[in-house]
Amino acid sequence: MASTALSGRVALVAGATRGAGRAIAVELARAGAHVWATGRSSRVSGPSEIGRPETIEETGELLAEVGEGEALVVDHEDSEAVAALVSRIEAEDGRLDVLVNDIFGGDRYAQWDKPLWEHDLDGGWRMLGMGVRTHLVTSHHALPLMLRSARDHGPGLLVEMTDGTHEANRTYRAGVGFYYDLVKAAVERIVVGLTAELADRPVTAVGVTPGWLRSEAMLDTFGVTEETWRDACAREPAFAISESPAYVARGVAALAAADDVDRWAGQVVSARQLSDAYGVTDTDGSRPDCWGHLATYGWGHGGDEGVARIRDYR
Repeated sequence: MASTALSGRVALVAGATRGAGRAIAVELARAGAHVWATGRSSRVSGPSEIGRPETIEETGELLAEVGEGEALVVDHEDSEAVAALVSRIEAEDGRLDVLVNDIFGGDRYAQWDKPLWEHDLDGGWRMLGMGVRTHLVTSHHALPLMLRSARDHGPGLLVEMTDGTHEANRTYRAGVGFYYDLVKAAVERIVVGLTAELADRPVTAVGVTPGWLRSEAMLDTFGVTEETWRDACAREPAFAISESPAYVARGVAALAAADDVDRWAGQVVSARQLSDAYGVTDTDGSRPDCWGHLATYGWGHGGDEGVARIRDYR
């Protein structure tokens, strides 16, 4: 059901071709925001190096089904391209209230089983470019417009999407590779740094993490669809704690509409924490808590203990 909670607001979702980014763009539009969604994979210019079939034009079509938005091909490592994007947003909408940095796609370069000295160096640098540089370039160009908009229209929100809560990432995450761990730790540090620099200014920086996300790639890995995902639990019982991209997206949309967003400043919050705070659920009415499950049962757990409690159906 469409909402007017964000009516009149303007949002940029950087990295909205697929997964959580696409879902966040859709939910922000459903809530009434005018959404600018960006990505690199295109029907016109071809796929990005990730090589997935999803395109930014598909995201634009989904936006049109629920609200208003623009879907554009933008490389967020390209400073001039991002500056031009922000200038266009200002020229056409006159404001920018919400920025969601969800750009990555560096998984293909991750070498999970190799230490730093054996990891491909160029691949590691590419991961840092895709997962850190893109966020910094986008915030650099977007924040001046966000600050002007906030002074004229009310507080703004900058969301840094990451993988893992502070508790999960405060120590080195074994098994993901040096560079992946570094990228996700760096994103949280971006949130901390921006919070310090935005003190006494009307834009709040918050980190948000989904849990075990049923992205398009994850569904393909398990050979299921969003409609049949439970079939994968037969061979991987822990997959029962997974969540659809809509879950975290609904949480981000609720966060953008909240009048207490500053309570989250400088933190990384999970989809379940947003669910608890704002009453949103996943598409099946459940409230998965992937990170709570990991904290209780550990990373190596493969059983289904506690799943009913962790999913918390309403």
